[in-house]
Amino acid sequence: MTSTEPGVPRIDTSRPHPARVYDWFLGGRDNYPVDEQLGRQIMAIEPAAARAARANRGFMRRATRLLAEESGVRQFLDIGTGIPTEPNLHQVAQGIVPGARVVYVDNDPIVLAHAGALLRGTPEGVTEYVQADAREPSSILEQAGRVLDFGRPVALSLIALLHFVADEDGAHDLVDTLVDALAPGSCLVLSAMTADFEPENVRRSIEAYTAGGVTLVARSHTEMGRFFKGLELVEPGIVCVVDWRPEVGGVGEEPVALYGGVGVKG
Repeated sequence: MTSTEPGVPRIDTSRPHPARVYDWFLGGRDNYPVDEQLGRQIMAIEPAAARAARANRGFMRRATRLLAEESGVRQFLDIGTGIPTEPNLHQVAQGIVPGARVVYVDNDPIVLAHAGALLRGTPEGVTEYVQADAREPSSILEQAGRVLDFGRPVALSLIALLHFVADEDGAHDLVDTLVDALAPGSCLVLSAMTADFEPENVRRSIEAYTAGGVTLVARSHTEMGRFFKGLELVEPGIVCVVDWRPEVGGVGEEPVALYGGVGVKG
């Protein structure tokens, strides 16, 4: 249903949206025929697309668990949240540290419509949602600063976000601005699309997204590394998301077109 209530952003169902296509890949129901159509086009080109979406969520969970258990991080800023798909980041973090503070950020009206599901955290912790554009990092920091203490470590998560922001549209500026605002001991958790494993399939997928009016950028291992400049990479460094500290049974999975990495600010 398209929202027409005063003050509620209109959900555009005439064009596919990355968050809704991603939701379709994950088997969700918060998408529209136009999103399913693009999703099926991508699956025809790259049958592993749904597996890549699941692998990306697995990377998020493992990275969040590591930071909550071993790095002492108690604050999390997740930008480009997307539609709630359990377990969400706050459920992982607060399941380990009930008092963890989590701020979600997105600018998609359909995510705003489902924000209530994101805000069901632990009584001891804090879970908030900020409606903001990822390309406006100063606004994000101002709003998130009402919940998070940027004088203490924060885990900044940019999961499957930056492949929708081209370099010329400020991808590196937004990461630099956000990381510069973080205290020592903070971490950058990042995953993004690459063509290093399946260049032809990725090229065709980019063409399909572009035809649907969606920007999509694939970055090499070297280009991914630029986002972590000045940070100390956590082992095993920048690798395919399925190879980033896989759980038992996950070793040896076929690669997907996503790199992931975690960097610590000294």
